[in-house]
Amino acid sequence: MFYRIYDYPILYMGALFAFVFVAFAWLGLLPVRAYFGRWIHTEKRANDMVGFTLSSFSVLYGLLLGLLAVAAYQNFSSVSDIVNKEASLIAALYRDLSGYPQPIRGSMEDKLRDYTSNVIDKSWPQQRKGIVPSAGSERITEFYDELLKFQPSDKREEVLFAETLRQFNNFVEARRSRLANVNTGLPAVLWWVVVIGSLINISLLWMLDMEVHIHFILSGALSLFLGMVIFLIAAMDNPFRGELSVGPDAFQLVYETLMKPK
Repeated sequence: MFYRIYDYPILYMGALFAFVFVAFAWLGLLPVRAYFGRWIHTEKRANDMVGFTLSSFSVLYGLLLGLLAVAAYQNFSSVSDIVNKEASLIAALYRDLSGYPQPIRGSMEDKLRDYTSNVIDKSWPQQRKGIVPSAGSERITEFYDELLKFQPSDKREEVLFAETLRQFNNFVEARRSRLANVNTGLPAVLWWVVVIGSLINISLLWMLDMEVHIHFILSGALSLFLGMVIFLIAAMDNPFRGELSVGPDAFQLVYETLMKPK
């Protein structure tokens, strides 16, 4: 994948895919008709055979694109669930801290608030560039060390400490899952198959024999739709990249409603 395309707004990105596919189909149409048309259509049945091949190939290629679109959406949805889960665990962990005595309560709340703010302001811009952020690790270690310093004095505090420790472990696991998916996406070999398949599909369109204006309309319409489908897959392929991506909204909501100093 060319990650530079994610630097464009989503409308520009879609227009770029549409323009490239339609332009390629139209620019190749006239040379093929002029130099290879008579050679391809030496027999009257040639147009029928090309049409049959195009129909058969379109079914297989359309099935591949459909499966890739589903896979890209599932990756996108899975990453979104991981982000929401991490934000929810941070909220639960922050609420558990309300049962701790001062000053340890205030110290741990500050560290968790600082971590959440750092994720929103610094980690997310890095993730959108494909960089796995590491700054939050120090804040998590400091929070954990502070938590282990607490000595429960009664049964209630023992239960609270055990629950806080459980929530913390779940939060760390969710964070690791998020970081592991920063560069998730379809394997490069699948994108090569998509590119080669689109070239074959458009080449078969060039080989059809019909009136030139009809040929331009049909090849342009099919190429436009083909470009839009591939654009859809590309837009969702990397869940943290581009305008159509998983954002820090869940963290922002937790920070604004629960952590933000009043």
